[in-house]
Amino acid sequence: MAFCNVCFRHCELHDGQTGPCGARAAVSGRVEPLYYGRISSLALDPIEKKPLKQFHPGKMILSVGSLGCNLRCPFCQNHEIAQRDGNRDFTIKTECMSPERLADLATYYLPSKNIGVAYTYNEPLVCWEYVRDTAKLVHKNRMLNVMVTNGTANLDILSQLLPHIDAMNIDLKGFTDRYYKEVLGGDRQTVMNFIQEAVKRCHVELTTLIVPGENDNVDEMLALSEWVAGLKNVQGGKQGREIPLHISRFFPRHHMTDRNPTDITTIYSLVQAAQKHLLYVYPGNV
Repeated sequence: MAFCNVCFRHCELHDGQTGPCGARAAVSGRVEPLYYGRISSLALDPIEKKPLKQFHPGKMILSVGSLGCNLRCPFCQNHEIAQRDGNRDFTIKTECMSPERLADLATYYLPSKNIGVAYTYNEPLVCWEYVRDTAKLVHKNRMLNVMVTNGTANLDILSQLLPHIDAMNIDLKGFTDRYYKEVLGGDRQTVMNFIQEAVKRCHVELTTLIVPGENDNVDEMLALSEWVAGLKNVQGGKQGREIPLHISRFFPRHHMTDRNPTDITTIYSLVQAAQKHLLYVYPGNV
């Protein structure tokens, strides 16, 4: 039996068994990442697309994705690479790319205003070892590292990444335990703990996707934004109320096609509510 310490599940796996993230498996009594260095997606993106509004605006970043995720969001727009299911035959093409090669590729794009590497598209925490190893080399090349994440990892994993990460966009997908547990297959407190520590060490922006009928009420947004505003020891000597929050519009995807896109007026009313506690609130996908 092998134990995985990445997220709140603390999976106990027999040799050959894969965890629900679809990306970590027991091998000879140890849990190892299945897709270390396996790249499914690679693009040079504007930094604002991560989304990061207050971290090197106007620059580009080399964005890389792999396979797997430890949540099961029914609306996932990248479900083909994120939600791995051992009972299905996936034909996602991947390319093997060592940390050294990826770090060198980032420098190749310097003339295109590239500032570094963003670990994104799927959930980077399910192969955090690759993120750590690559990020060290990116820093050696005097470039920057960005992680786009659901924040569903234990703090000992975060502590191994934080010295090498310059900025994060973290999903705070809602502010009720019911939504996290019943809809997303996650744990809200794990994400809150992750955010509380991350803001102390790197630039952090948060994203909340507004799903009709789930997390689209003003009271929940007021509670969420008030909690963010109360965060302490924010990097750069800032206050919690200075942490940027992106409130994004939902579009039907994957298993959640029974809802209409979020009404734009709802997005703006929630932005207005969050602004009662936060200085920087941005509507997304509008």
